[in-house]
Amino acid sequence: MAESKSLRKPVFTKVDQLRPGTIGHTLTVKVVNTKMVLQKGRADGPQVRQMRIAECLVGDETGMIIFTARNEQ
Repeated sequence: MAESKSLRKPVFTKVDQLRPGTIGHTLTVKVVNTKMVLQKGRADGPQVRQMRIAECLVGDETGMIIFTARNEQ
């Protein structure tokens, strides 16, 4: 019988604590501005899938960053 993996609890981080090259952060930020930079259809078999990329200016009380959002993010 296989053991089920339990989900790790989120550890919330502030913008000023982020460092380049790190992953897996959970942030609570306010979206200040968004700009669509890429939107195109992609044929995968019988369906056409949309691919969207947007750059979003987000921040909290400690700073602001540009977040790259993909598709439904």
